[in-house]
Amino acid sequence: MAAPPRARDPQSVLFACAMNSVRSPMAESLLRHMFPQGLYVKSAGARKGELDPFAVAVMAELGQDISVHRPQTFEELEDWEGLNFDLIITLSPEAHHKALELTRTLAADVEYWPTQDPTTIEGSRDQKLAAYREVCDQLLLRIRRRFAKVGAASG
Repeated sequence: MAAPPRARDPQSVLFACAMNSVRSPMAESLLRHMFPQGLYVKSAGARKGELDPFAVAVMAELGQDISVHRPQTFEELEDWEGLNFDLIITLSPEAHHKALELTRTLAADVEYWPTQDPTTIEGSRDQKLAAYREVCDQLLLRIRRRFAKVGAASG
């Protein structure tokens, strides 16, 4: 039995983490750059945070500018444009719980990708940057694996 097409080939994806300051904006940028057309991508947090300068630096190394990203909560996103997403990918337990709460009334699939929070890493600037790069690399691998077939011509 085939999976429902909505889950396999989402048209709109929401990435969510605790504060929308590191993991979800990184994932949003990575997926948006992979599919500049054809996929609507946003990110949100369970709580409101501040954009993390290490996340900005690591994404800049990939030629992606997330410095204009403004962290927002699920509620703010819902107020501004609604939560009309086919797929919500959660990167933290807190965001996953929130997404499951929301999807009781929304027709969205939820996938949980447990992702390390690099803000918890202690050490030098280089050690911290290394932790953020590792998170970015993990997200990129997961995104490539999950979305490899999206937009590919079938047949």
